[in-house]
Amino acid sequence: MKLISGVSMILFIWIVSCTTEESSTTPFPIAKPEHFPPILYNLESNPLTQEGFKLGRKLFNDPILSSDGSVACSNCHVKQAAFTDPQHRLSLGVDERAGIRNAPSIANMAFFSEFVWDGGIIHLDFVPPNAIENPLEMNESLSHVMNKLNRHAEYPELFRQAFPDMDTITSAYLLKSLSQYQLHLISATSRYDQVILGKEVFSEDEKIGFELFSNKCSQCHAGQLFTNMGFSNNGLDTEFADLGRARITESVKDLGKFRIPSLRNCAVTAPYMHDGRFKSLEEVLEHYEHGVHDSPTLDPLLKEAGHLGIFLSANEKQSLLHFLNTLTDHDFIYNPDL
Repeated sequence: MKLISGVSMILFIWIVSCTTEESSTTPFPIAKPEHFPPILYNLESNPLTQEGFKLGRKLFNDPILSSDGSVACSNCHVKQAAFTDPQHRLSLGVDERAGIRNAPSIANMAFFSEFVWDGGIIHLDFVPPNAIENPLEMNESLSHVMNKLNRHAEYPELFRQAFPDMDTITSAYLLKSLSQYQLHLISATSRYDQVILGKEVFSEDEKIGFELFSNKCSQCHAGQLFTNMGFSNNGLDTEFADLGRARITESVKDLGKFRIPSLRNCAVTAPYMHDGRFKSLEEVLEHYEHGVHDSPTLDPLLKEAGHLGIFLSANEKQSLLHFLNTLTDHDFIYNPDL
């Protein structure tokens, strides 16, 4: 066997070294806010990298994931609206097909274990197929998306940069990259957060609103994520065209129950409720005072003291709105890197 000369060996080692260096990825960990609960996503199963994040961001904004190339994830999850749909009561898909629900915010998904309005998805990686393969949304199939991505001029190389061991783009790599992007959508720098961290103080109106919120709203909208992660019938209807949580559990006890959403950035995420029926926070507060409908699954918290709903005076409503506005995270919604 012919031995490699010293110069050839050095050249060989240099080439291998450069190849390895070029195929390596750059770690891009989540900066978990100190006052937030633990991250629930298994990061060991999908190590976060700059390459994976950038690929996920590109895919999130690319209509290639839809059947006719007209709808991207970002159509219904608009960054300036805290990744919700501000334009449509019921989010629109290909051919402007109306869905059955309004797109919820996807901020802070790293801290959740159940997703979408009925909680029917229990892993972040499986959230995108819910939209991609829904005929009322992207109307595509994952297999056809893979064909498009593998034939694309840019994506094969971008996927190899994000996943150096990859041979062919598969749905697993697609979903992991989208999760890497979504995991970095952390909203935790609102005025409220600055107050909690001792960097600012509430105004008098905001302080009164916070006390009202703590007394009348925080059982459902609990903790730093402003949700107890549960599902509730908040009295929108007496009959339910959309069964809500009952679509998943098939239990009559869950009729009309929907995920209790986080209130972070709520001042910029109109319209409200699972079907976008309310155009403003004022309408939401009016519902809780005068519009609650009784039914067998109505949340018991809305039937206390023999009164349906939550009574608030005009002044209390204004103070509560002052507080809710402190939850708007301008750094998050205007972050040019997201």
